[in-house]
Amino acid sequence: QHPLSGQLRLSQFGLPPPQVYSDAVPSPRTPQTKMKILILGSGGREHALAWRLKQNGHQLFSAPGNPGTAREGQNCPTTTDYLTLAKQLKPDLTVVGPEAPLVAGVVDQFKTANLKIVGPNQKNAQLEASKTFSKRFMEEAQIPTARSTQVETLEQAKQALKNFPLPVVIKADGLAAGKGVIIAQTQEEAENAIKALGPKLVIEEFLTGEEVSFIALCDGRNILALEPTQDHKAVHDNDQGPNTGGMGAYCDTRILTPAQSKQILETIIEPVVERTHFTGFLYAGLMMTSDGPKTLEFNVRLGDPETQALMHRMDSDFGEVLLAAAEGHLDQAKLRWKPDPSVAIVLAAHGYPGTVRTGDEIHGIDEVENAVVYQAGTREENGKLLTSGGRVLAVTSSGETLDEAIRKAYGAAENIHFAGRHYRSDIGKKGLKRWPVPRTA
Repeated sequence: QHPLSGQLRLSQFGLPPPQVYSDAVPSPRTPQTKMKILILGSGGREHALAWRLKQNGHQLFSAPGNPGTAREGQNCPTTTDYLTLAKQLKPDLTVVGPEAPLVAGVVDQFKTANLKIVGPNQKNAQLEASKTFSKRFMEEAQIPTARSTQVETLEQAKQALKNFPLPVVIKADGLAAGKGVIIAQTQEEAENAIKALGPKLVIEEFLTGEEVSFIALCDGRNILALEPTQDHKAVHDNDQGPNTGGMGAYCDTRILTPAQSKQILETIIEPVVERTHFTGFLYAGLMMTSDGPKTLEFNVRLGDPETQALMHRMDSDFGEVLLAAAEGHLDQAKLRWKPDPSVAIVLAAHGYPGTVRTGDEIHGIDEVENAVVYQAGTREENGKLLTSGGRVLAVTSSGETLDEAIRKAYGAAENIHFAGRHYRSDIGKKGLKRWPVPRTA
């Protein structure tokens, strides 16, 4: 039995009970009525969701949220007893941001209580929670993916390495906040990776091509694809250095052709939904190889920082689309997108993705023009905005061309300062080859 297959109770974390809100009174709504929406999470993805939903006039509550989400609505006290909080707030809809509550079974809890929520059940959350579970699922469903071996001991891992040429990909089995993957270039690096990430591992062939994040919203039967995005995982330019949770992303229709999107839906997304009746966001991390798209991983929630770029480009009332997903009629929903591509630049804290220094004061956010600054690793103290995590901010902008969007985002990012700030200077540049060369004066 997989260790995550047992029921996990959110109340096990022993955190204080949530505050009771005096205005938590349910009200009937029509499609024209603005909703009360609860967002679970505290990162940049959640701030971007709150920002997008606020544009359409919805009332936002974030648990626990961050100083950015507090600008869009109301933050709730820190708690992981989300069910009790929802019973007090009585939201029309709850949206789950991070993976941990999904793996802990929050969707099962909410549905048992007849509360509308967007996300997969605990069983389907194992597609992200366990790389071993996910790879075996892909193999059984004949979803295109890299050749791999799943191991449970260090000795098995060492033996399995003999069957893979270098470079080789070593993946930790469980959740690792985007940092549980090492691409080993040498035998020594591979053995060190096994020791660092093991003993339960997936050892996988290295695929060449261009990575794409393909995210679809599902209601158990129907699938609504979001626009394609591209994440930048390595900490340094030109994809050098250790993996992070994501140093930036861009959203651009040109990333995939219509034929490629159709192939991804038919060979990767639809088999999952057909077999599992998946609900919520299904994120396929893909490598576009010479043999077609292959699945690197599944996540069961929106990506971060892909969400920042997606929300900036979206031109729909996302609240109504999310409600359609929760109610099982996504076939009646549509998403509209602005034609302009969007780019999100992550500003990271000193030491990230290693040991992170926190408490550095952030300057310049309110002076930013032509961009939205989504907050992630931030906190407020004595009227000052301070760093509190590895990925601090995502500076996001759009432009008529990808080149213009890149220039606007970086122009805005340069106006924000905190000690130890670092960021990649090449976010989105891989996509420029899909655009005509700009004319020079």
